[in-house]
Amino acid sequence: MENEGPSHGGKLHPKLKKRNLWSGLLFGIGLMAFVDEVIFHQLLQWHHFYDLATPKIGIFADGLLNSFAWFAAIGGLFMFADLRRRQAVRMRYWIASVFIGAGAFQLFDGIIDHKVLRIHQVRYNVDLWIYDLSWNLFGAALLIAGLILSRSSTERRSA
Repeated sequence: MENEGPSHGGKLHPKLKKRNLWSGLLFGIGLMAFVDEVIFHQLLQWHHFYDLATPKIGIFADGLLNSFAWFAAIGGLFMFADLRRRQAVRMRYWIASVFIGAGAFQLFDGIIDHKVLRIHQVRYNVDLWIYDLSWNLFGAALLIAGLILSRSSTERRSA
């Protein structure tokens, strides 16, 4: 692409910086969705993505979530490969973006899916507050770690 080389006056071109962000976000979202699907839906069998219908519908919904997870993660990796080809990967910033994406997915799932829409809970027939608290604190920790790492990677570059 014209005028989108790795550096722009000593700094990464803004479009390439944005691609680092989106690549990491997509990969982080896909990774966290995949971990959620495998651990909580398949191995522990605590819930399905959609528990307001029959088990068959729940398993179908899990398949859709798994497809989304793979699509997001692989899309993020294709973007990462393009950034590497252009020698424009900013690894600290990219890893920060992965944490942000994973944390945002976890919080969205914990707040929107579990509490607002109530399409599933972390677990059933237990006192939910400790599960909800753990789920959301873990998501918040990932998000905050990503934001701190992102800020430090930006400050390091400008110094």
